[in-house]
Amino acid sequence: MEQENNDRKHIFSGAPWESRVGYCRAVRAGDTIYLSGTTAVDNEGRVKGEDDPYQQARHALEIMRSALEEAGSGLEDVVRTRIYVTDIDSWEAVGKAHAEYFSEIRPATTMVEVSRLIDPGMLVEIEAVAVIGGGSLSS
Repeated sequence: MEQENNDRKHIFSGAPWESRVGYCRAVRAGDTIYLSGTTAVDNEGRVKGEDDPYQQARHALEIMRSALEEAGSGLEDVVRTRIYVTDIDSWEAVGKAHAEYFSEIRPATTMVEVSRLIDPGMLVEIEAVAVIGGGSLSS
């Protein structure tokens, strides 16, 4: 679901928190797409991949892929990711999932441990910035 406002396009995922908190899954402003922190939840807010940071990261990245496609972009345009984990010891599992999506793209990234996320079952939250055409830059 999307909403356009001049050069600004809002992408909504239907997550229950969007209306309660006042945000959307992604905002496209010109050629830049800002993806909100994304966790492994379904449209009813149920956590997917319980107790599995790898599966949660993969699920979050799939949600992000869908939002990027709806915004007219793709993972290849991602230039920045930020990864929040509730246990830094899970960095390898989360990093493995990230690499499965970004090993060729190589965005700038940060991974940090946080004390908790909005639901105790959430282990990983990922946000990103994409620039349309950003995937065509040479390394």
